Amino acid sequence: MKIIQVPMDENLLHAVNRQAKAQRATRAALIRTACQEYLQKLEEDELDRRYVEGYRRKPEKPDLGKAGARLAAQVWPREDWDETR
Repeated sequence: MKIIQVPMDENLLHAVNRQAKAQRATRAALIRTACQEYLQKLEEDELDRRYVEGYRRKPEKPDLGKAGARLAAQVWPREDWDETR
């Protein structure tokens, strides 16, 4: 593992230290986890963007979408889902 130095303002440093203490983790572990989660979110956002862009370039044919919905309704019974979920 490589050791780095990261300049940080005092308010952020205090918040990181408090959170690390609350989680019973080291400051380094907290920062590593935060970086990993941030990079994962960036990757997921990029995949979402590419997915949407793909459908914008080549939209699904309406008939295929309706057929897929009918097929899904036959395979998976409809559940009473709360619209707020």
